[in-house]
Amino acid sequence: MSLRIYAGLALTLGAAAAAFAQQALTLEQIVQKHVDAIGGIEKIHALKSLVIRGMYHEGGEIPPGTPIVARNYMAFLRPCYQVIGDPANPNPDLREGFDGSSWEYYGDPGVVIRTVGAAAAATRHTAEFLHDSLVDYRENGTKLELQGTEKIDGKDCYRIFVTLSDGFRKYLFVDVESFMIVAGRGSAPIHAFGAPVTTEGRFLDYQPTNGVLMPHRIIEVELATGKVLSDARNVTIEANTITDPSIFSPAPRKKTPLQDLLEKLYEERTDSVSVLYSYRLFRRTHPDVDTREGIEFIGYQMAKTKDYPSSIELLRENAADYPNSASAQFGLGRALQASGDSEGAAKAFQQALKIDPQFKKATDGLNALR
Repeated sequence: MSLRIYAGLALTLGAAAAAFAQQALTLEQIVQKHVDAIGGIEKIHALKSLVIRGMYHEGGEIPPGTPIVARNYMAFLRPCYQVIGDPANPNPDLREGFDGSSWEYYGDPGVVIRTVGAAAAATRHTAEFLHDSLVDYRENGTKLELQGTEKIDGKDCYRIFVTLSDGFRKYLFVDVESFMIVAGRGSAPIHAFGAPVTTEGRFLDYQPTNGVLMPHRIIEVELATGKVLSDARNVTIEANTITDPSIFSPAPRKKTPLQDLLEKLYEERTDSVSVLYSYRLFRRTHPDVDTREGIEFIGYQMAKTKDYPSSIELLRENAADYPNSASAQFGLGRALQASGDSEGAAKAFQQALKIDPQFKKATDGLNALR
């Protein structure tokens, strides 16, 4: 090869290296380009509230040909208020939100619980305004770390490791050309007693609202299998129509004595002595009130927060007070199973089947222990 060719090759390689060096961006530059790409910080900060109406489907993508309608409701208000379920047309069965702490309302038995643990974390994280951890990350106490690049759906993306202020960690993937977030990846339990599952949310169909681009479709997949877990479509997004933060709290309601007891028991869940005292006092004071279903519900909620001593003792009392109830025995068995007491759980499930041999939940519980 001639010197001229060598020289030409050297110049070409040098130019490519120089071009690559120019394209190599710092984390701060990537964040700034992302902010500019979705509309700029002024337009972002001009958004004070969002109302999102759309459609949500679990267990796969929304089947082709399905009409996409604005069936579901979510609302957000800065800095971090969130509610799921239209306050003007509340769902009688379930509603949840974040008004400084996470809460869930269950129409049956008609109680509000202030959640903790994984359930609270899930609500807290979805309450993040714009669902964008890069915008104003310092002000929000978020830490970012650039960890190179990775291909997502065939696109080169910057891989950014994110640690939220509560310690939750995840990855965000920013397209190297458009600087849009195309995916997020993290691990969390999907079910109350399940192990953490790593999932990837893919953000698609960006459209502007008041000059700020937001995804109108989010598909969540299980990373290990590629199985689609959910498909969310945003049909309409309204900006700056909410000023009253009270809609993000549980609606005022008149409680029955049993509903009042259930909420108090949940508040006392870290102290099993107090839980049992309150329960027994209520049973003496209100002997005609059927407490079985309510106690099964609140005992299950305690088990979800890993307050096993209170959950198990309360459900054991419930089973003793309702000795002919297969459901009461099953509720006790489920809490024992969650606590790791497989032998105790099996006995409770077997007792449920003695009471009702057709009680499928108890049969399934026994099968899960084998």
